[in-house]
Amino acid sequence: MKLLATLLVASAMLLGVSMASISSSYSYYRLPTALRPKKYDLRVLTHLENPEELRFEGNVKILIEVLENTKNITLHAKNLTIDEALITLKDTSSADKKNCISSTEVNSQHDFYVMQTCNELLAGEVYELSMPFSADLNRQLEGYYRSSYLDPVANVTRWLSITQFEPASARLAFPCFDEPNFKAPFVVTLGYHKKYTGLSNMPVKEIKNNDQIADYIWCEFLESVPMSTYLIAYSVNDFAHKPSTLPNSTLFRTWARPNAIDQCDYASGFGPKVLQYYEDLFGIKFPLPKIDQIAIPDFSAGAMENWGLVTYREIALLYSAAHSSLVDKQRVASIIAHELAHQWFGNLVTMKWWTDLWLNEGFATYVASLGVENINPEWHALEQESLGNLLTIFRRDALESSHPISRPIEMVSEISESFDQISYQKGSTVLRMMHMFLGDESFRAGLQKYLLKYSYGNAEQDNLWESLTEAAHKYRALPKSYDIKSIMDSWTLQTGYPIINVTRNYEQGTAKLTQERYLLNTQIARAARGGCWWVPLSYATQGEQDFNNTAPKAWMECDKNGGVLPKTITDLPGNDQWVIFNTQLSTLYKVNYDERNWKLLIETLTNGEFERIHVINRAQLIDDALYLAWTGEQDYEIAMRLVEYLQREREYLPWKSAFENLKRIKNIIRQTPNYEFFKRYMQKLIAPIYLHLNGLNDTFSGIEQQEQVLLKTMVGNWACQYQVEDCIEVAQSYYRAWRAEPKPDEKNPVPINLRPTVYCTSIRQGSDSDWQFLWTRYKNSNVAAEKRTILTSLGCSREVWLLQRYLELTFDPKEGIRRQDSMWAFQAIAYNEIGFHLAREYFMNNVDFIYKFYHPITKDMSRLLPPFSEQTFLESDFEDFKNFVTANRGSLKGLEQAIQQTLETMLTNVQWKQRNYRQLSRSIETMI
Repeated sequence: MKLLATLLVASAMLLGVSMASISSSYSYYRLPTALRPKKYDLRVLTHLENPEELRFEGNVKILIEVLENTKNITLHAKNLTIDEALITLKDTSSADKKNCISSTEVNSQHDFYVMQTCNELLAGEVYELSMPFSADLNRQLEGYYRSSYLDPVANVTRWLSITQFEPASARLAFPCFDEPNFKAPFVVTLGYHKKYTGLSNMPVKEIKNNDQIADYIWCEFLESVPMSTYLIAYSVNDFAHKPSTLPNSTLFRTWARPNAIDQCDYASGFGPKVLQYYEDLFGIKFPLPKIDQIAIPDFSAGAMENWGLVTYREIALLYSAAHSSLVDKQRVASIIAHELAHQWFGNLVTMKWWTDLWLNEGFATYVASLGVENINPEWHALEQESLGNLLTIFRRDALESSHPISRPIEMVSEISESFDQISYQKGSTVLRMMHMFLGDESFRAGLQKYLLKYSYGNAEQDNLWESLTEAAHKYRALPKSYDIKSIMDSWTLQTGYPIINVTRNYEQGTAKLTQERYLLNTQIARAARGGCWWVPLSYATQGEQDFNNTAPKAWMECDKNGGVLPKTITDLPGNDQWVIFNTQLSTLYKVNYDERNWKLLIETLTNGEFERIHVINRAQLIDDALYLAWTGEQDYEIAMRLVEYLQREREYLPWKSAFENLKRIKNIIRQTPNYEFFKRYMQKLIAPIYLHLNGLNDTFSGIEQQEQVLLKTMVGNWACQYQVEDCIEVAQSYYRAWRAEPKPDEKNPVPINLRPTVYCTSIRQGSDSDWQFLWTRYKNSNVAAEKRTILTSLGCSREVWLLQRYLELTFDPKEGIRRQDSMWAFQAIAYNEIGFHLAREYFMNNVDFIYKFYHPITKDMSRLLPPFSEQTFLESDFEDFKNFVTANRGSLKGLEQAIQQTLETMLTNVQWKQRNYRQLSRSIETMI
């Protein structure tokens, strides 16, 4: 903002315009409500020909409706050069009524640009404000910025421009009312050299020659529907596209750089199908005449749902059958489905303020899994996504430093912190819970009512609760005395989730249930945990294994003051039968049973018909048992005996649950003398499933179930880490065969799904030349998914000097690692037991440089922290990191939430080591 302020002061002195103090007296963080934009006419001229001078200039005309008399116009502008002599203001009701801007001031804290008017603006009148602006196309991956790619034929760098406005960066591109509830239609006109293509939210209306600049054109787009500023998008590029419009449907195109257009086939086929699914689900046709999706080489967010012009990282949109694995393909499908769900949830109906960001992100995450499930049912995407979200949230939300799904936002800088796992995965998880207790009919009817009622407007979560309550009562999905708001507020307005303790009376066939917040930090007294959640209770018994019925058989309720009401369940079986609560993990809670129930479950898992327990509930039992042992509510002996049944397990989800949990133990125990026992235990656990899946042999073409592909991929990775059977030598033989290829960039004999395992294992066991060979493949690759696999694998080396060099390469833009990908390389080094200490030292010694490298998108810097939090378990290291944080607050600005969670996770590791290390070691020793 300094630049803007300086320019304003200079121009004021030149023009003799009075200039108010540069700190506005209005200091509230939200815009005043006296004015509303009615329409924007935005003209932007973009210069891309000279790489030394990539810039834009333009003019915005805003029709402003006055709701209350006022003497000023306050809107947002940031880092823009504005010549205030050229600002005009006219009353549209009459040419005779003159008005003008008498002075301007800037509030840099809130990015406000404040204009004092010559005459009072009168309620009911409409004014036209015209403002010029200009700036460089920045390198910061936000606002209106530059990106580039190398044209391999001409061997030159090609430049393009693109926008990223969410949450509050439209103000970097043009002066505007940059809050979500100031919706208005936009007419966008782009000026650029005629060799480029211009894209925006709407279809092209007309193209005319630019009279002032030779070979330049003006491209005007149709007027948009009313929309929030963060959804405006435009780009000037030389990309190619693939059309894929379905009959009688919206014009659909997928764009990428010309040398990657062959990677658009999958996305261009999947996109229109999922769009059509949503039209049916929501009962509302997609409101725009066209939709474009475009893969941007430099892009910080995973993807962005701009209405009608959806932008993606290349890895999120492009798919190459020759280089991308099944995991890569599922990621592309899931992200496209997420962004297209936003066209309704977020774009058509937008949250009033960022407090309810989760209404956008939680919904798009949940509805995306419904969309993928509908189009590719053979993937079982809904089960996988649901369990993945639950495993993430069980961890993140068990921290005291977590936050509610719906959280107050009082500074723009706080908004980006909300784009986290709580808004996305926890938001999605509680919506899935609601879908399951309401049933399909009332859930869908409630959503349709909400979307219709608030179309082209803004809403809060209470508006959604009203629509859903109405539908729930209409379809008798809830008793009349229950309302969605009471139930769901307990999940969205308080932090955390409950653990439900089930104490059975086997003689009477009853169970007493209690709830309290589950926390990983065991130093927090039980009395301080508190909280009450409305919990839909579903359960299955050994005699009645009805796991498909997820409807609640009872509810745990809260009183008016948020206190827990006691709950007893009756009609349970006798003392020879288990009970499992939370069928298909339909609700976000952990369950602890009495010892007898755990033993009955272990008996069925190890000796009985364990497959009759639903696969998600098998994953749940593993996760619950290992968590409860971690925090001391359960014995490690019980947990490890339960996990041993995995030698019989042949499904993906229970193994995924186990590996997620065992990884946490591994990260600590591998730095201790007792790692030997853990290693032998893991070998014993993994060998049967590794052999069952034919090891690392390429049997993928014969696998019918897609989940078995994921299982084989995951087991192979763990088997090589623990030197199981022939894993390492088979991996190395694949790698040697690739190195022997005369044209390794064109022909790769390593099976696609095994590449992460083969590369990492071969680099870990290999020579300097093995590393150099893979680094060259990275440089030559044209496929984003392959580049990420290679980046991660290069961090597997055990050579200190190589890892040290790799750390330097990671943050050197000239080396070809794009900024958005640097954290993958850093994490790979830091998760390596040898690289961990090097990465921590590098981070602590270079924190200023790293902060500047990522600024202003500090969220990307926060992704460097998990390896530290997960592998620090000594009190001295914890104290060191705490002191480092205190001494470097300036270089960790904007990372406050991530730092807090890092320190708390470290503390829980220290506690675990002190409390459980010996007990776990003993129970493992008895099993090997």
